Amino acid sequence: MIVVTGGAGFIGSCIIARLNSFGWSEIIVVDHLPNGVESSENLKKKKYVQYLDKADFLKAVESDTVDAKVEIVIHMGACSDTTGTDAKYYEENNFLYTKRLAQWCLKKNVRFIYASSAATYGDGQQGYCDDEATIRKLKPLNLYGESKHKFDLWALDQKVTDRMVGLKFFNVFGPNEYHKGQMRSVVAKSYTTLQKEGHISLFKSYRPEFKDGEQKRDFIYVKDAVDVVVYFMENPQINGIFNLGTGQAQTWNDLAKALFASVGRELKIEYIEMPEQLRSQYQYFTQADMDKLRRSGYTKSFMSLNDAVKDYVGYLKNNSTY
Repeated sequence: MIVVTGGAGFIGSCIIARLNSFGWSEIIVVDHLPNGVESSENLKKKKYVQYLDKADFLKAVESDTVDAKVEIVIHMGACSDTTGTDAKYYEENNFLYTKRLAQWCLKKNVRFIYASSAATYGDGQQGYCDDEATIRKLKPLNLYGESKHKFDLWALDQKVTDRMVGLKFFNVFGPNEYHKGQMRSVVAKSYTTLQKEGHISLFKSYRPEFKDGEQKRDFIYVKDAVDVVVYFMENPQINGIFNLGTGQAQTWNDLAKALFASVGRELKIEYIEMPEQLRSQYQYFTQADMDKLRRSGYTKSFMSLNDAVKDYVGYLKNNSTY
């Protein structure tokens, strides 16, 4: 039995899709859907045995009434809004919730794989290496990044990173993110605008060393990210905190070019002002150091940005789920 928290969300539902493709349906989905599980497009074609609200699952954990057959908890559930201002909510929903699940998994010898984030790297002055020395020096730029970083530090301080896996997801994009509103990827947000108006918008740069649209991110397709999660499911002897990107930073202009090429339209980019509240939190460059993952034995290559965007556009045309 596998528990997937955030199972109705973006990465979580893609993990369930992959498990289903292997013929695996012994899955407990955990999420928070105020309008019921029937309201989730991401779960409509998925096979699983039970859905639990995140509060009910936490109660089961704290009362030790979780199904005894559970062998793996894949914890993708969290508030991923990088602009939120409610520190108490991030503390309770992201840090304390994760801590309680981790403590239960450690006690029960249940495999625990959790989502950290590249947001923990802040402005990148400490680099993007996922070793302990670097992680301890990081200073995130927002409450989301702080909440993820706090749990990484807790796991290191408790000396339990050799009994679990933390994944620092970089810029993940792909199908099943439609519900995320303003937190959707630029590909998802721009696709409709491109089709209707023939152009897309990117933020201007406010640093002289970066031209408009030349800010760089490590973009990784969700299917590649899921492959790495499956790798750690299949290799329980490998543990630690790992970066999860491609190891290759590319510009927002590169992303735009890939999108326009995928829909067969002429490139037209409008550079717009960045909201004031984002400017102090904006990451101008991210690039995952992937040596640690490769040294662990992961050999599969990642999709090129062009191929990944082309595959995603196939879903965006019909607003279809993975």
